[in-house]
Amino acid sequence: MIDPLSMIVPRRKITGISAILLPFTSTGEIDWPAFDAHVARTAEAGLAPAVNMDTGYVNLLDDAVKCQALERTAGVLNGREFYAGAFVGDAPGSRWNRDAYLQQIEPIQRHGGIPVIFPSYGLTAQSGDDVVAAHAEIGRNCAKFVAFELGQMFAPFGKIYDLETYRGLMQIPQCLGAKHSSLRRDLEWQRLQLRNEVRPEFHVFTGNDLAIDMVMYGSDYLLGLSTFAPDLFARRDAYWAAGDPAFYELNDTLQYLGCFAFRNPVPAYKHAAAMFLKLRGWIACDATHPASACRPDSDRDVLREIARQLRIGGQE
Repeated sequence: MIDPLSMIVPRRKITGISAILLPFTSTGEIDWPAFDAHVARTAEAGLAPAVNMDTGYVNLLDDAVKCQALERTAGVLNGREFYAGAFVGDAPGSRWNRDAYLQQIEPIQRHGGIPVIFPSYGLTAQSGDDVVAAHAEIGRNCAKFVAFELGQMFAPFGKIYDLETYRGLMQIPQCLGAKHSSLRRDLEWQRLQLRNEVRPEFHVFTGNDLAIDMVMYGSDYLLGLSTFAPDLFARRDAYWAAGDPAFYELNDTLQYLGCFAFRNPVPAYKHAAAMFLKLRGWIACDATHPASACRPDSDRDVLREIARQLRIGGQE
């Protein structure tokens, strides 16, 4: 039995990675200047940007657009750390495609990024031992990478591994951590306990946008929610490191934003993010990728009220 209260780690320095929303114009084109600005403000806040993630519609982009996102990110950051999704699109029944993954990883490394290894049907259909072997093969061709457990509420090709498979991933030297997106605290606490026993320097990157206080228990994060307010996430993290009780009020309001934005259907959170960034005056249009789910117009009023509670200005 895990006692979560015993796992709380006060005053720890939190490692924050923030997925970058890919903004669009009213004519359906990518708003690259707004993308550049959001990458810059995320890094300036102290979070590491992560591009070509679910928040950046990675499964809906072709390789040319993904490469453009990498090039622009590297240019904006000028040597500062960033992460990028390595996504392989396949179909149910597909086999693990090593070469396809290496093809996705190569441009990420060439531009100075750290790959985040997205699941695929071929990867997750394997046995646990084969999943570990596949990641070990990636490690032989990649200096550093982040593994990724993804619940099927986000994507049908996702999978949450058993703990023995997770233990195997932790023992791959090149695997510096794993993003955990089950939206369940108990499973993440299990991973934290195992991490503490097996490899304390391994990062459990919470992807639980419904429980962002998992950082209190030793998780770091790689979140889509933080793209709404990288400045406020960085402030919250600084409060925790300083032992400042202001952490709790700010975390509560950010969690309110997360629970609203990530309600079912979960993938529509990207439209909520675009609405919120427009309210902040950070992007000019809250359009999303044409194949992405949308929220009702009435969400804007709720988001405006949350922005007021967070004491950030709106432009509408």
